[in-house]
Amino acid sequence: MDATAPVSIDEAVAELCEEFELLGDWEQRYRYVIDLGRELPPLDPSEHTETNKVRGCASQVWLTASRDPGGVLWFAGDSDAHIVRGLISILLSLYSGRTPAEILGFDAPAAFARLGLTGALSAQRSNGLAAMVSRIRSEAAQAARPPVRSPPDSPTTES
Repeated sequence: MDATAPVSIDEAVAELCEEFELLGDWEQRYRYVIDLGRELPPLDPSEHTETNKVRGCASQVWLTASRDPGGVLWFAGDSDAHIVRGLISILLSLYSGRTPAEILGFDAPAAFARLGLTGALSAQRSNGLAAMVSRIRSEAAQAARPPVRSPPDSPTTES
């Protein structure tokens, strides 16, 4: 899986579905997700900050976001749990390299159901996945807002 975004989100979901279907049972799929996590480049330890920490995850999870001059968002993430690192890798393959509009227009719960993640993850992992998606969507919503312009200086009147 490539972390860049050369295909649409829907195409990326379709590719993931094909990969998951080839694996068969969930034990093999779990191993695959863990392998994806092992391949995920770690964040620099300096990025393991409270600001980057994702609340609502049972494991320690950190996500960073950056925006290029064209308005495209790029995400990176890390966790102390291999399976969660794999889930982060999946999220990055879907969301990183997208515009805020693409991110906000994507129905993540439907995609996760299509992948079979919804029923295969524990309640805690599902909540953590939802928290990561919420954080990504929040970053996209913030990036989609027009910049706040400060009002021009008011002329001062002397009394």
